[in-house]
Amino acid sequence: MKAILIINAGSSSVKFALYATQPELAAKPALWGQIEGIGATPMLSAQDAAGLRYREPVHTAGGQAEQHRDALNHLFAWLAANNPALDIVAAGHRIVHGGELHSAPVRLDELVLRELDGFVPLAPLHQPHNLRAVRAVAVMLPGIPQVGCFDTAFHRSQPPLAQAFALPRAITARGVKRYGFHGLSYDYVARQLPEVLGARASGAVLIAHLGNGASMCALRDGKSVASTMGFTTVDGLMMGTRTGSLDPGVLLYLMEQQDMDAKALTNLLYKESGLLGVSGISQDMRTLLASPAREAKEAVDLFCYRIAREIGSLAAAAGGLDALVFTGGIGEHAAPVRAQVAELSAWLGVKIDAQANAAHATRIDAADSRVAVAVVPTNEERMIARYTAEVLKL
Repeated sequence: MKAILIINAGSSSVKFALYATQPELAAKPALWGQIEGIGATPMLSAQDAAGLRYREPVHTAGGQAEQHRDALNHLFAWLAANNPALDIVAAGHRIVHGGELHSAPVRLDELVLRELDGFVPLAPLHQPHNLRAVRAVAVMLPGIPQVGCFDTAFHRSQPPLAQAFALPRAITARGVKRYGFHGLSYDYVARQLPEVLGARASGAVLIAHLGNGASMCALRDGKSVASTMGFTTVDGLMMGTRTGSLDPGVLLYLMEQQDMDAKALTNLLYKESGLLGVSGISQDMRTLLASPAREAKEAVDLFCYRIAREIGSLAAAAGGLDALVFTGGIGEHAAPVRAQVAELSAWLGVKIDAQANAAHATRIDAADSRVAVAVVPTNEERMIARYTAEVLKL
C-alpha cells in the first residue's frame, strides 16, 4: 500500500496516521494511533480500518530529545514489522509556527527547517518536537518528500487591525503581532460547516477548539477574522497547564519582586498554570468534572467563564453571532462544559437542548435558540494529508 505518513509531534505524544494514496487520497486513514506518555510511561496504541487494535509499551531513555527520538524509532520499527506491504511515499507534519515567512503548506528542506528553527521561541512547547520529527523521518526514510502544514496559516486572512498589538512600529516590523494557532483544526471544521449549519456557515461563526490547548476563532464567510491566541500559544483562553491571557504587569511583578527569571516564568506560564494550577489537582477536564473538590469546580468555572468572555469579544469582531461550534477533546466530549458556556452566553441568544447536548449530537441548539450550536469533531491529520497530497501532486 502506497501511503502518506502523517505525524503530529507534541511535547508528550506523537500522533500518527497513514492515508492510502491510490487510486486517490483516501477519505479515512488505513491506520492511526499515537505514542503517549513520553517523559513518563510511553505507550503505543493504534487502530486500523478493520477495527483491529494494538497496544504495547515503548522504551525510552535520556532527556526529552532522546525520548522523542526513541519514540519515533519505535514507531518506525513497529510500522515496518506490522505492515510489510506498506510503502510510505511522503510524510506530512503539523508545524505550529510558520511566522510571517510561511502562510501555506510547504515542502520541507534544510533551508526551510533553519527558518522554522527561528520560531522555536514563539512556540517552545511544540516547535522543537515538530521539527525533530521532520529530521527523524529524513534519517529513517531518506529521500521521501516531506511537507509542513502550519497552525498559523489559516489566520493569515485576518485584517491587519486584528493582528496588531499597540506597540512601537519598530517592534511590530520585527514580526511581533498576533498570529493565531490551531489553524489546521479550524480549517477542517470550517469545511464541515455548510453541511452542519446550512446558510449560517457563511455568517458570523465562532469555533471553540477546547482541549489541553484551547483557543477560539471568529469566522466570516468561512475565513478567520479574529482569534484568541496571539503571538504565542500561551495567549487567550485558560488551558490545561497554560495561563491564557495575563496582565503583563503580573510578569513584571514576579520578575522584580519574586526574582523569577525567564526559565521560571516559562514554566509558570506553560506548565504550571491553567486547570492544573487553579485546581491543584489535574489538568484533565474529565478528572476535574468527576472531582467533588471545591478547587476542581473553581477551575472548571474559571475555564467556562473565560470562554464566555471571549465569545463576547469575538462576536464583536465578527459583527454578530450566527453559530457557536465546539470542537477538540473537551469541546467534543465534555457536555457539562458546553452547557455552562451556553448558560453564560444566553444573553447573546445561545440556548442548548439538554438531551441533545448529553447525547453529544451534532446540533445541540434548542428550538428557540437564536444561535445555532453544534459539536463538530476535528481532524487535523486529514487536513495535513490533504495538503501534503496537493503540494506533492500525489
